[in-house]
Amino acid sequence: MKDKEKTKKAGSTGFPACAQKDELSINSRNLPHWQLSGSTYFITFRLKSGIISDEERKIVLDAIKHFHKIKYWVTATVVMPDHVHLLLKPVVSESNVEISLSKILQGIKGFSAREINKTRGSKGALWQEESFDRIVRDHDEYLEKWNYIRNNPIKTGSCQTPEEYAFFWEPGESIEE
Repeated sequence: MKDKEKTKKAGSTGFPACAQKDELSINSRNLPHWQLSGSTYFITFRLKSGIISDEERKIVLDAIKHFHKIKYWVTATVVMPDHVHLLLKPVVSESNVEISLSKILQGIKGFSAREINKTRGSKGALWQEESFDRIVRDHDEYLEKWNYIRNNPIKTGSCQTPEEYAFFWEPGESIEE
């Protein structure tokens, strides 16, 4: 019984013993947000209400593409009428600090909201404040999330293959190590 207790305590976080305390940051509002240095994330964020047009979805997709390889590496993303899915890995800045998920999402959501509000002639929040983010824990989960993103527009009947959907993007470079 003692061995099981030790094992349970040692593995209670689900992260390898080599993960340093300072590499993991945990923040929360309504949802928990965990950031572990060197990790890949599955992220979903949603509109506050309504849907966005094709032109507006292009603005969001362009905002995501803009900082690819600069602030993060994208494996796949899809911009749906009322939500966005991303599979990405933050990059390490020149000062050897990993860009935080909150900064990444603030950039994407902030820029796209300003641009969309300009085209609409409106003001105010476009996106829900919080996003759902999950650390991808292994290769199987990576493939599951990648397939989920690819199949999202197919499930809605918007296309037959992800490549047919104008607001799906995968740069074709793997971020897996």
